[in-house]
Amino acid sequence: MRTERLVLRGWGEKDRAPFAALNADPEVMEHFPAPLTRAESDAWVDRIERHFDRHGFGWWALEAEEGFIGFTGLAVPRFHAGWMDGREQPVVEVGWRLRRSAWGRGYATEAARECLRHAFEDLGREEVVSFTVVGNTRSRAVMERLGMRPLALYDHPVEGRAALPSVCYLLTRRDRGTQA
Repeated sequence: MRTERLVLRGWGEKDRAPFAALNADPEVMEHFPAPLTRAESDAWVDRIERHFDRHGFGWWALEAEEGFIGFTGLAVPRFHAGWMDGREQPVVEVGWRLRRSAWGRGYATEAARECLRHAFEDLGREEVVSFTVVGNTRSRAVMERLGMRPLALYDHPVEGRAALPSVCYLLTRRDRGTQA
């Protein structure tokens, strides 16, 4: 998929090293339990590929003029929270993670907007969620620019660690259709 400035594409071996560098950056990973090792990052790419095989969508590698800048896409969460009950199943999230040099340029919003278009127009979704830790004001601002509204506060489970106070945002097909 393409936007005016970005390419959302499948993953290649050449993406593993810059993805590992992104995941090892403490500032990028500030709102996650910890930076990832190269092995953990590679395992993430392997899970991404399996998710595509299973669902037909997932996290796309995100490329700008300067090359690989991170990922964006749609995914089925690997955890359960109470706010998921009564929602369209499977729950599908839109998300992103960009290297620091790509921050503040509107890339996350531009890429996520294309993912939402794909979710509603191509996949026929009625709703899409996005979630982050409460203190991640950058991602929350992106969610709000996308027209998403807060749905629930919850404790996001983290294997082997304390849960993270988090917020889930929601965009419905109807709400998307009423945006200017």
